[in-house]
Amino acid sequence: MSTPLPLIAVTMGDGAGIGPEVVVAALLDDAVLTRCRPVVIGDAQRLREAARIRGLDCETAAVDHPRDAEFTPGRVNVVDLGLLPADLPWGKLSPVAGDAAYAYIRRAAELAVAGEVHAICTAPLNKEALHAAGHIYPGHTELLAHLTGTEEVSMMLSTEKVKVIHVTTHIGLIDAVNRIEPGLVERTVRRGHAAMVRAGTPNPVIGVCGINPHAGENGLFGYGEEGEKIVPALEKLRAEGVDARGPLPADTAFFLASRGDYDLIVAMYHDQGHGPVKVLGIEAGVNLTVGLPVIRTSVDHGTAFDIAGTGRAEAGSMVEALRQAAEMATVPAAPVA
Repeated sequence: MSTPLPLIAVTMGDGAGIGPEVVVAALLDDAVLTRCRPVVIGDAQRLREAARIRGLDCETAAVDHPRDAEFTPGRVNVVDLGLLPADLPWGKLSPVAGDAAYAYIRRAAELAVAGEVHAICTAPLNKEALHAAGHIYPGHTELLAHLTGTEEVSMMLSTEKVKVIHVTTHIGLIDAVNRIEPGLVERTVRRGHAAMVRAGTPNPVIGVCGINPHAGENGLFGYGEEGEKIVPALEKLRAEGVDARGPLPADTAFFLASRGDYDLIVAMYHDQGHGPVKVLGIEAGVNLTVGLPVIRTSVDHGTAFDIAGTGRAEAGSMVEALRQAAEMATVPAAPVA
């Protein structure tokens, strides 16, 4: 028996943004169906409108469950939740769209926890719309952790030139420094190491950033945070055979990673990791959540309200997100029941 292609739940994102456009375009990409079986969790009518705007000829087929989907060229399968009004404006903040985006993610999480999909791939949501709908989460990472009952996960960004995993993400800088401690650093490096191995790098070289400029420069900057919060974790990891190097000055670490010296960079806080990644490859960047029951990947861009509904949104990041979801998904020997 041949192993089936992974079944991937693709959430449509905020329906007022570019999510529907990049989803329908990506699912019609010739290479996608050779790698996975994608099923959208969203609104069929919005996807049809997105296809019309982009001038795409396709069949948008509503299915009750991902297992009911048929995969043929030109067909987009969607578990149709039917939550968006037909006259929802493109490019405008909407609590209705925020609530629907939450519902798509919740349904995908239910399917993942039940073992009925092998991975989740998400189009962008709008945090302001999500909050306006009463769902107070910083973003996909924290929301999916809550919905799947996962205590701790990590955000990982992946581009052709550099991959980075974050010790902390959506909290203020002062809070981030306070939260960093050896156990959290160690667990983050382990999750990153496992993700790299899963993606086909058996012995990844991992560069770990410091917190302060120049990684503290032997106590010259800061108050010894590197020695207190990072070094003990790295010593333990290296003793167990994990090739984790540092603490490194962040500017040096990303330069070296961009030329191939490191397979993965560990950033201590949000902007330390996001800034370099967005300079080095946002067009085809992918956001991964590691530590969930299934792999979750996402585009590394937002809802782009300024161009939503115009047909100008690039789908390359969504195609790459689907590729990486398929690459890292765990597929059983038999199709999903």
